[in-house]
Amino acid sequence: MNPTAENPPGSVMMLSGDLLFCSRVKATAERAGLTFRMGGKMPSEDTDSITYVILDLSTRSGLTKDIVGICREHCPNAKLIAYGPHVQVDKLREAEEAGIKTIMSNGQFSNQMKSIFDS
Repeated sequence: MNPTAENPPGSVMMLSGDLLFCSRVKATAERAGLTFRMGGKMPSEDTDSITYVILDLSTRSGLTKDIVGICREHCPNAKLIAYGPHVQVDKLREAEEAGIKTIMSNGQFSNQMKSIFDS
């Protein structure tokens, strides 16, 4: 993503409690020209710049059932991605049932985040 005056940088909203992994996601997002925010829930303000919502199913799966509606309301153009351990099949299935289109294992997200943010 190449921000310009006409096309300001978007932001990544990371919903996670994993500070260590979030620092890696932050570095990757910033290298792609995106700003980065992290929290335990979606912000209620300044959501128009959010271009990616990343949901960590390991630490924030309680948001799964409502996140699609929240994104539709607050940042309808954002790409929503959920990721979690491949062995936590129930959490991955719940994400799919909630209507999240992009669901990845931890390894898939880790390996693909650069290409996701560069697109």
